[in-house]
Amino acid sequence: MHKLRKTRRNAKAMTMVVLIALTAGCAQTSDWLKGRRTAKAVDPIILGAPEAESYLSELYELVNGDPFTQVEIFSDAKSAATLTPDPSSQLRYALVLAAPGHAESNPQEAQSLFRQLLSRTELLTPAEIALATIHLKDVEERLVLDAETRRLRAENTRAATTEQRAIAQRMSTVETENRRLRQQLSDAEQKLEAITLIERSIREQAENDGN
Repeated sequence: MHKLRKTRRNAKAMTMVVLIALTAGCAQTSDWLKGRRTAKAVDPIILGAPEAESYLSELYELVNGDPFTQVEIFSDAKSAATLTPDPSSQLRYALVLAAPGHAESNPQEAQSLFRQLLSRTELLTPAEIALATIHLKDVEERLVLDAETRRLRAENTRAATTEQRAIAQRMSTVETENRRLRQQLSDAEQKLEAITLIERSIREQAENDGN
């Protein structure tokens, strides 16, 4: 009887162990399917996520390709991000937008997409997080440089405009002064001519009186 009770206790204990193992296994399987970290997993597993090499390979083709290739890659990335807007397609589109040297490059939109993606990193692989972070920093620095360039150009334009106005004002002042001097010269010439006529008339009258 004692052995029977002991056997039952052992059976119950084994049943509990099996249940615990099954429960833990289900939880880990669920986490694996959802791409979450588990206690034994080093990196999350994202089903269907592209390798980092595929992103880099496409970026290489984009920046080194001809205009037709660039348009084709951009159109394909945009269509994929629109029709199947998952993190991978959104990252791919953001990388294409961030790449310089093609007609559809748009750092501002790329910056917005990178920030959205990095706000939910649990849906990205470590390689994708690294790509998004690196290119976000690059885009932000480019935008700062572009803004500084525009500021300097605007300042130069304002300075050039101010200088042009100052030159125009000086030219106008000089022209006004020249007109005044020409008028004074004309008046002086007219007065001199009148004096000359008077003197001539006096001489002629004196000569006539002498005769």
